[in-house]
Amino acid sequence: MNLSNKKVLVTGACGFIGSHLVERLLEEGCHVKAFVCYNSFNSWGWLDSLPKNAIKDVEIFTGDIRDPNGVRKAVQGSEAVFHLAALIGIPYSYHSPDSYIDTNIKGTLNVLQASRDHCVSKVLVTSTSEVYGTARYVPIDETHPRQGQSPYSATKIAADFLAESFVRSFGQNIVIVRPFNTYGPRQSARAVIPAIITQLLSGKKEIRLGSLHPTRDLVYVKDTVEGFVRIAASDINAGEEVNIATQNETSIGSLAGLIIKLINPEAKVIAEAQRLRPEKSEVERLLGNSEKLRRLTGWAPRYSLDEGLLRTIEWFRKSENLKGYKDEIYHV
Repeated sequence: MNLSNKKVLVTGACGFIGSHLVERLLEEGCHVKAFVCYNSFNSWGWLDSLPKNAIKDVEIFTGDIRDPNGVRKAVQGSEAVFHLAALIGIPYSYHSPDSYIDTNIKGTLNVLQASRDHCVSKVLVTSTSEVYGTARYVPIDETHPRQGQSPYSATKIAADFLAESFVRSFGQNIVIVRPFNTYGPRQSARAVIPAIITQLLSGKKEIRLGSLHPTRDLVYVKDTVEGFVRIAASDINAGEEVNIATQNETSIGSLAGLIIKLINPEAKVIAEAQRLRPEKSEVERLLGNSEKLRRLTGWAPRYSLDEGLLRTIEWFRKSENLKGYKDEIYHV
């Protein structure tokens, strides 16, 4: 699919990855409709931080992904749909799993049904590396077994299989995009990299984290959204699942050490009990295989971990970007 001049809908456009994807799609020449979560403050989330000359070309649709009527109206007229809207915090899913079922499963169902009703040419459903659970082998390719190690990951597994069922049952052109651990500017405080950076920038000498030994495959956000664009523009078969990964892994402890060295080498890390996940729920190792994406689209990561961290820290150093980040509390 040639994306230039195409009418595309991005759900979750007000969020971290979604806002970056909107910017990238505008560069591609798309006519972008941004589905943002309705709220009484009329906030468009991170889209509010985009330059006014960019956001003026975006059609904003406020609604709730859990509302089938609103989703149907949002999808109308779209030639491609990028479905990113989701609840993503793993610790929060332990005590509010119902919310994750409503948003991640029913919300995805709403998008799939609306896309079918309106004959959307292509739908990209956003998955997560969390569906794999702790690696049984590495690097993790798309055939790796699914393991629901948290309510969050279980709902994303269900959403993936719903998408697959719509391909098989109704012949819809749906591709499942599976980013590994994306990071960068605008990421929420519940993620480990913003948690480390904001604590350090506030002057703290003791950085409080959870488990330090698990490893993650860290992908800079601009590389992640480039993966989305490459997948949308390709002729990848309907029903395919595609990883976006760097094929490198870093432990949380090592990651903290890298960031500490860049901001305040005198700081130390303390493992805090309230930040630890239940033992059987913690995903111990994630190292992705992105050979399918490379082979089908030519994608390769442009940003090293060092460069991505420097860019992220630079963004957080700007005082206007720190508004709303409360480093003194643990964000679930």
